[in-house]
Amino acid sequence: MNRNTTLAFILIGAILILWLYLNTPTPPPQQPKKQNDTSIVAKDSLAQLDKKNKEKLAQKTEIDSLKQDSLRYGKYFSSNINMKEEIITVENDFVRLELSSRGGNLQKYYLKKFGNWYTPNDERKENLYKTKVQLINYALGNSYDLAFVSSDGKAINTSSFNFSSDAKTHQYNLTGSDSLTITYKLSAGSNSYIKKIYTFRGNKYSFESRVELARMNNLISNNAYDLVWGNGIRFVEENSVDEANYSNASVYYGGEQVIVDASSIGEKTEKEFNGRIDWIGIRNKYFAAIIIPHNPSEVEGAYLEGTSKHLKNNGVTELYSARLTVPFKNTDLEKQNFTVYIGPVDYDILSKYGKQLEAIVDFGSFFGLKFIVRPIAEYVLLPLFNFLHSFIPNYGFVIIVFSLIIKIVLYPLTKSSFQSMKKMQLLQPKIAEIKEKYKDDPQKVNKETMKLYSTYGVNPAGGCLPLLLQMPIFVALWGLFQVAIELRQQPFIFWINDLSRPDVIFKLSFALPLFGINQISGLALLMGITTFVQQKMSVKDPKQQALVYVMPIMLTLMFMSFPSGLNLYYFMFNVFSIAQQYYINHKHTGMVLEPVKNPKKSKGFMQKLMEAADQNKAQQQKRKR
Repeated sequence: MNRNTTLAFILIGAILILWLYLNTPTPPPQQPKKQNDTSIVAKDSLAQLDKKNKEKLAQKTEIDSLKQDSLRYGKYFSSNINMKEEIITVENDFVRLELSSRGGNLQKYYLKKFGNWYTPNDERKENLYKTKVQLINYALGNSYDLAFVSSDGKAINTSSFNFSSDAKTHQYNLTGSDSLTITYKLSAGSNSYIKKIYTFRGNKYSFESRVELARMNNLISNNAYDLVWGNGIRFVEENSVDEANYSNASVYYGGEQVIVDASSIGEKTEKEFNGRIDWIGIRNKYFAAIIIPHNPSEVEGAYLEGTSKHLKNNGVTELYSARLTVPFKNTDLEKQNFTVYIGPVDYDILSKYGKQLEAIVDFGSFFGLKFIVRPIAEYVLLPLFNFLHSFIPNYGFVIIVFSLIIKIVLYPLTKSSFQSMKKMQLLQPKIAEIKEKYKDDPQKVNKETMKLYSTYGVNPAGGCLPLLLQMPIFVALWGLFQVAIELRQQPFIFWINDLSRPDVIFKLSFALPLFGINQISGLALLMGITTFVQQKMSVKDPKQQALVYVMPIMLTLMFMSFPSGLNLYYFMFNVFSIAQQYYINHKHTGMVLEPVKNPKKSKGFMQKLMEAADQNKAQQQKRKR
């Protein structure tokens, strides 16, 4: 018997002993001794005795509960926790939310314009809100609490207490410019209280929140309290792994967004910030909850943490929490105002708040050069995309026109690349002659090859440099189509019913090794085929023929799990590239290499580099002599 087996048996034995102990029935109460007389107790007397025993037991239970509450919450707050929870519903043009008296905070937050992935088109009235995105993790508890240490040394979180409200009804409906203010109050002693005051508008995803602390100067220690968003936001997409890739918590601090991303399964990721905080936010792929203080300079810091864990069927979930630390000045009445945004990660909506909230929109990066990629996506690609949609209602056709425009804009670069590759093809016989002539002298081969390039004005990097210049644009497009909420649940034609998800035409009964793919995407296949055609047209060097087959296969497998909107863009871009290359190839069918008139003036980077190498080599040989 090995060590692990022994430990297993010991653990099983301990569990059995504990189980038997916990499930042992309580011994019946000792029966009173029978009296010698034969008197019979009346039934009503027994009933009265039983009633008194129940009342005593209830009183004892209540006293024990209050004692436990007092030990946990101290002397100021324990009397509020056992009250019945009440729910108030507020609905406006964009959201339907539920406020709970438990914590005086948010219990549910439905976004009326966004459906769940499993019922995107279900508008049946009796099931309307069950089909809509709901962002509060109410199963873990309500969100938006206050936390502090009381003067009697207790860690207080207001999520545990019942607040009273001034609401006149349990249901409110707002439209347009309507507004509604609801106040929740938590008493702490005779004259002290905490108020959470909410103001809702008829046409906004966000609401205003004011926190008031009255005569709490003898109750709060450490000169600070925290505004807490403790239970993250719900994952609402079918592919939890993909959603986790774009989920994080962040803070706008020091003029930039700082992100905390829980990428390691089972490990807590955390970070603390001190100083001015403009906002804190938690997001999944398409939605976010953001808390914005009205006076950032009066906020002392923030704390973010996140954890990631596995789900069944190889799923992943990430849970983030965020805290704003607010100074407590020990005055009789203190107020702080906040704006709370809970809604889509939509650049246009977020930018209207004027608080740099749009920084939470992720456009990707190019080898860490975010400052190059983001302006391209933010100020060029996204405005163009939205402009096209203003008169083309179907986003699929918007993507097709968009890819054509990008192809036209990049035409000078791709034309230069195609022409350079064509010249390189024409030079191949001459390069082969040089290699054969100087096959025993590699340095001579390089020198003569560079001389050949200079003679005919060919830049060997001419085919790659234009592609390199296009990379920031491609990366920006990649980021745009990966997270664009405009594409979520938007159908195109035929089998493509959601441009934000893969267009699956067939599911496999197994997962492909290395890639983990168990589905076939129609657009990914079309993209792979057009990539093969394009490679076949451009690659003529026999030594590079393997790329003609390997690259399309690899790209096809990679793109199987990508959103169909992204695959549609690259498929159409390939189609336009094939047409362009066909035109250039036939237009320059009779291209003849002619020596340039002044080869020295047309030196490129490679020629200059080779000349510098030759000069360096000559100097080294001269020193040896």
